[in-house]
Amino acid sequence: MMAPEEIERYARHIILRGVGGPGQNRLKAARVLVIGAGGLGSPLIQYLAAAGIGAIGIADDDNVSLSNLQRQVLHGTEAIGQPKTESAAKAVRRLNPHVRVEAHAFRITQANAAALVSNYDIVADGSDNFETRYAVSDACFHAGKPLVTASVNEFDGSITTIRAHENGADGLPNPTYRCLFPVKPAAGAVPTCAEAGVLGALTGLVGTLQAMEVLRELVGFGEGLVGKLLLIDAMHLRFEKITYAWDPSNPLNGLG
Repeated sequence: MMAPEEIERYARHIILRGVGGPGQNRLKAARVLVIGAGGLGSPLIQYLAAAGIGAIGIADDDNVSLSNLQRQVLHGTEAIGQPKTESAAKAVRRLNPHVRVEAHAFRITQANAAALVSNYDIVADGSDNFETRYAVSDACFHAGKPLVTASVNEFDGSITTIRAHENGADGLPNPTYRCLFPVKPAAGAVPTCAEAGVLGALTGLVGTLQAMEVLRELVGFGEGLVGKLLLIDAMHLRFEKITYAWDPSNPLNGLG
């Protein structure tokens, strides 16, 4: 049940067709794991906290640096040198004291991803490296957890939702992350943000879309991005959506 202060805080959700009181209570009961408290994680965490998610897990092993602040708006200048999980937790507490933060100040790997993912209802991955993305997506597949995953680089972004533990309307399994990207790119094949740069406002746009997808998945309104990859071109402000499907030869659940 929501306290009177929460009812007032979330009033615009409670009167919103498609959310309402039942939807807001689902958000209050939800446990969301956010991977990365950086460019994507900043708006993602803020909007999840503002929406009244019951518990937000934040996994990041990095400290705040001056070069982060061009895009990582969850952190301020005074947070330089602090662990990002600590700075993020302080920001959430300022924004919404009803949200519980669970800090995981370590790097996600194939060895620890499964245990972490199993404690949450849904995972939102905004990490900046392929090792983490594949470890998280594999763990979500094996644990039967939905995953909202996004990436940005230079002027381009992408986002999709994975529900590989379920079947689609056609009776086939929903696609896994590895149906879309079967194997990790070779080291150095894709320049990092530190090497190529990234438009700060783009991370805000894509991270906010991630928050939208998480809320949609938890409440159940609208049509999301399962089997669809949304591509964002900030240079020309173009959006394109492509579809993809379960690949029977994918490395996770396929026959190959």
